[in-house]
Amino acid sequence: MNKSPAIVLTRLDVQRLEKVMADIPAPLEMLEALEDELLRARVISHKQIPKDVVTMNSTVRFIDEASDREFVLTLVYPDQAGRPGTISVLAPVGMALIGLKVGQSINWQGPAGRPLRLKIIDVLYQPEANGDFHL
Repeated sequence: MNKSPAIVLTRLDVQRLEKVMADIPAPLEMLEALEDELLRARVISHKQIPKDVVTMNSTVRFIDEASDREFVLTLVYPDQAGRPGTISVLAPVGMALIGLKVGQSINWQGPAGRPLRLKIIDVLYQPEANGDFHL
């Protein structure tokens, strides 16, 4: 991974993600990658998170600049993944998206080692901005 941009996470998301990591039987390298993201994040209250930051259960529009493909996906916990339009936070793209804000880009390794360069275009829905703290 190249130098990664600064990310911001809510305390609630960090607490929930730590529980997911403790409870889910996922490959160690996947859990370590997510843990690295949590450790490098600036953590703030869910009431203070800017509206343009990708949090859990946010719907985000982004582009993979490596392929020039645009996507709209909702970042979800692993147990909610698999529905159309969702991406698990444990998937490479999901890990890359969490905590980024509109305009930021990140270089990431995708499935089968394919390089990704993801850029956030818009956060179409963010639970915290809508007072949906229970999601």
